[in-house]
Amino acid sequence: MEKNDRNRCIALAALFQAASLVRELAYIGTADHQDTKVLLQSLFNNDAQKISEIYGGLEGLNTGFTLVSGLLNNPGSTPQAVDITRYTIGLMHLQKKLSQQPEVGEKLLEGINDVQRQQDYFDDLLNDAVVAGLAKVYQEHVSTLGPKIKIQGEQVHLGNEAVAARVRALLLSGIRAAVLWRQAGGGRFTLLFRRGKIVAEARAILSQV
Repeated sequence: MEKNDRNRCIALAALFQAASLVRELAYIGTADHQDTKVLLQSLFNNDAQKISEIYGGLEGLNTGFTLVSGLLNNPGSTPQAVDITRYTIGLMHLQKKLSQQPEVGEKLLEGINDVQRQQDYFDDLLNDAVVAGLAKVYQEHVSTLGPKIKIQGEQVHLGNEAVAARVRALLLSGIRAAVLWRQAGGGRFTLLFRRGKIVAEARAILSQV
């Protein structure tokens, strides 16, 4: 993958979209199905030649690009911005820990491959068994790396098993996006020194899709 601002922008949009959907689930118990499907599908797209192909094109990340263009320069402007920023940083941190433990990464990939066989059978990314399978992969191979990402929201939703499973599945998709962020050259100081360039890329993409 080329290390450039466009690819970093796409990866960050996926991260922001995952974080935003997690927040929606935590507070209202539901989240946009199509935005969710795009992210979950990325977990199974391993043969793509370009980062955009991992997400089936750029249209499916429209929510993420909108968030990047609006929140990146104002990460503490609203409670939503604070949560999205915190979840994104947490996912980046967990991905870095995961990269330092290749044996855990291999088990994670094996788990995702097992779930893909379920997905092929049900042909529905939001099937309860598929979502539960992805959630289990996150619990067993990512949550254990610590520290866990603390999700803020309404307990009535966070205590719902189906909602909790979808939250974990989306967090797993966020780990996938964080991997792509690193592969595209994203790092600790990228958001500080390349912020303006990434925002410009997001706005340019939004004008095209």
